[in-house]
Amino acid sequence: MFLGSLVYGFVNSAMLALVAMGFNLTFGISGVANFAYGAVYIFSGFFAWILLNSLGLPYILCIVGSILGSGALGILMYYTVILRVKGIALSEVMATFGLGLAIMELFRYFNFVGFRYTLPTFFDGSVAIGEVFIDYQRLIIALIAVGLTAFLYLFTRYTKMGLAFRAIAQDERTALTFGIESDRIGALSMAFGSALAAIAAIVILPLGTIAVEGGYEVLINALAVCIVGGLGSTVGILVASVVIGYAQTFTANYLEPHWMILVSLIAIAVILTIKPSGLFGKQKELEERV
Repeated sequence: MFLGSLVYGFVNSAMLALVAMGFNLTFGISGVANFAYGAVYIFSGFFAWILLNSLGLPYILCIVGSILGSGALGILMYYTVILRVKGIALSEVMATFGLGLAIMELFRYFNFVGFRYTLPTFFDGSVAIGEVFIDYQRLIIALIAVGLTAFLYLFTRYTKMGLAFRAIAQDERTALTFGIESDRIGALSMAFGSALAAIAAIVILPLGTIAVEGGYEVLINALAVCIVGGLGSTVGILVASVVIGYAQTFTANYLEPHWMILVSLIAIAVILTIKPSGLFGKQKELEERV
């Protein structure tokens, strides 16, 4: 039981890291808390399912199409909604959350409910780690989480676009003097964040069914990881993913599985009470701002 908790705790931590990467990237660059993030995740899953089952495209093309479609949705959301309320934090939250609700409920309206909405696993079978058997799909999730973390590190440090992302995140006014367009970078950050949500959906959703309600859970988990780790901090995201991931796994194994979501909610409440900026957050604490 304990070894199983360690193995599946690591996989769960990888899932949380994947889910939170896109949300954290968008906020870290543009400063926009995209509360439509869970809806983008669900959109990615349903879009891939439609391409696969309605159009009959090869699965690899469905994956690519879902990622590109989600990126395009992120750009569309930025220019049609976020740009009009940018800089007004409460309006950004309300606008993106309302947009997310509309997207998810639109799928429900068109009867995208039921157990038939599933995505295929990449590989069938499992491997034994000691006495614990783990399926290949979960191993792929862990590998992709590690790979994406390495990719984002290299991308933001050794590519022109990545350096522009970092420049806007560090000092927008100085970046503007060097000819970097903040709105263009903001739209691209939404596209990248949405594409990361699609990648998470493509690798995680094959473990179950695509359900509209899953969008709310994804948003809560992404918020929990980002708030605990510190919004905008990549290291914080990784640490928070491990902490919350193992806490959820031990809660499911030794208490009840349906209490896992409570771990995220409790983590949010505790960190906001003790250290509102998060474990590795760069935002100033209240007493420093007064």
